Amino acid sequence: MSDPPLLALKLSLLVFMAGSLMEMGLGLRLRDALSGLRDRRFLAYGVGFGFVIGPGLAWGMAQLLPLSPPHALGLMLLGLAPCAPFVPVMVTRAQGDVAYVPAMMLLAAVGTLVLMPMAVPLLATGLSVDAWAIARPLLVMVLVPLALGMAVFRFAPHVAETARPRVKSVATGAAVVLLVLCGVMFGRGFVAAFGSFAVGSQVLFLTIMTAASYGLARGLRPQRRSVLGLGLCTRNVGAAMAPLLSAPGVDDGVIVMVALGVPVQIACGLLAAKWFARDVQRAAVGGETACPSG
Repeated sequence: MSDPPLLALKLSLLVFMAGSLMEMGLGLRLRDALSGLRDRRFLAYGVGFGFVIGPGLAWGMAQLLPLSPPHALGLMLLGLAPCAPFVPVMVTRAQGDVAYVPAMMLLAAVGTLVLMPMAVPLLATGLSVDAWAIARPLLVMVLVPLALGMAVFRFAPHVAETARPRVKSVATGAAVVLLVLCGVMFGRGFVAAFGSFAVGSQVLFLTIMTAASYGLARGLRPQRRSVLGLGLCTRNVGAAMAPLLSAPGVDDGVIVMVALGVPVQIACGLLAAKWFARDVQRAAVGGETACPSG
């Protein structure tokens, strides 16, 4: 792989991740995110499914399924990075509790930042990179832009209102460039992946995570379970790729596997949102039926 395309890939990933998190921060009040996290059930389910069960499931599948080592490593990286930047759109489609979206996204961002530097050297033996080398790009792409966006929203809300759509446009453009570059640089790998169990393993992983988190999150209203389910059904592809920026000699198959997460999770997320919306509608109809008309 020549240096200019690789540099362009890293730059587009940086802009996409930082832009997505800054755009989120430009409309996020810390107290709104913390209010959702004060729901102990929601917090416990988010931590348990997002950073215990999810990584454990990805590791187990990587050992049991007929995946090539690069694809197995890519699956484990995706398992460590829940909640894509487009979750708010999916939650709206699912008629979920949008007030809990900031809590889910903040939990995912902080959890990924804490867990990934510790877990990757243990789970991903194929990457010869230390914890700080993993944490550094995550800080630059996740925590710093998120905190900066929140600070602007807190102290200069009018500036945040003007800047947010522009930042979103830049992040969206970077995402398109990133996908195009991945297609150009790793096109053969994408084609080969469809002839393996790479896509099937991702679908299976996301299906299990979605069904388990939504079905087993007892004590939460359906609208809040849908936020949890969609946060775990989608993966932060940028965060999953972050460790690959500093690791020498990364196999192209790892990047292919992570990049495949974009179309796979969009498809799975849309199906899950449709399922959750129907569940909310059924609950509403059942509530109306149970209540006698006045």
